Amino acid sequence: MDLDQLHTFLEIVRLKSFSKAALTCFRTQPAISAQVRQLEQELNTTLFERLGTRISLTMAGKIFAEYSEQILKLRKEAQETINELERVPRGELVIAANEATCIYVLPEVFSRYKGLFPNVQLQVDRSFGARIVDAVVDNLADFGICQLPIQEKKLQVVLIHTDEMKCIVPPSHALAGARSIACEDIVAHPLLLPRAGTTRARLNAWMEPSEDHLNISMELDSTEMMKRFVMAGLGIAFLAASNCADEVREGKLLAIPLGPEPMDRRLGLIYRKDKALSKAALGFIQVILDQAGVYSASRNAAGAASVIK
Repeated sequence: MDLDQLHTFLEIVRLKSFSKAALTCFRTQPAISAQVRQLEQELNTTLFERLGTRISLTMAGKIFAEYSEQILKLRKEAQETINELERVPRGELVIAANEATCIYVLPEVFSRYKGLFPNVQLQVDRSFGARIVDAVVDNLADFGICQLPIQEKKLQVVLIHTDEMKCIVPPSHALAGARSIACEDIVAHPLLLPRAGTTRARLNAWMEPSEDHLNISMELDSTEMMKRFVMAGLGIAFLAASNCADEVREGKLLAIPLGPEPMDRRLGLIYRKDKALSKAALGFIQVILDQAGVYSASRNAAGAASVIK
């Protein structure tokens, strides 16, 4: 049973004639009769009573006509709703991101997006590192924002922000006058490190020459806690420059580059390559790329919206 058969059946009911229905359906009368026979075989009943040249519906035919009208009406409503969805996108998007991204990236992006797509609900899945990647791969989140590089072949990766990891200390700290911080410079100081994730892995590699002499005071999973604890004199930490820009500008913290080479940090927007993107999803990509351009230009960082092949 298909929708074309239902349309043909209802045309016969409306016109009370197989031959007239054949004309409106642009088919031959034998083809129309064959469609009705197929329906009757599938339903295991007779739909029409044939009295000479006249036809009328059986009781089963009357019941089936009512349901056929409902089915075709629902089909029309579905088409209209989908067409309206393209004109005025609605629905829900889930974005997986860590705490710092939720605080420093998403508010401006969400504000601009909601202005353009007010009927789309935005949900944040607060996570970190590999869990963000897994959420997108498993289709639990539409988009993820995480540190690069990402090796997962199922994902499209778009670079949206470049930054630099720095050592943050109070203005009165012994390291405050340093132009850069090497791993041997931190062994005399308590360290506040991220509990896990890409940043922790990169810091571990950077600190490896001095790992036997490190004083890891706390392992934290909150950027805001790290800043507060550093300001309280509990140790030194390592954060992306953009995540502590306000405190540095206000003179509450100092951000010192790492040496001997700067530790760059790149954030990417990730989504499944094989996922059909709705107008709402495409709109989110455009907004975050536009915002990345503004964000990057304000810090003279080039190439913030380039696609990684």
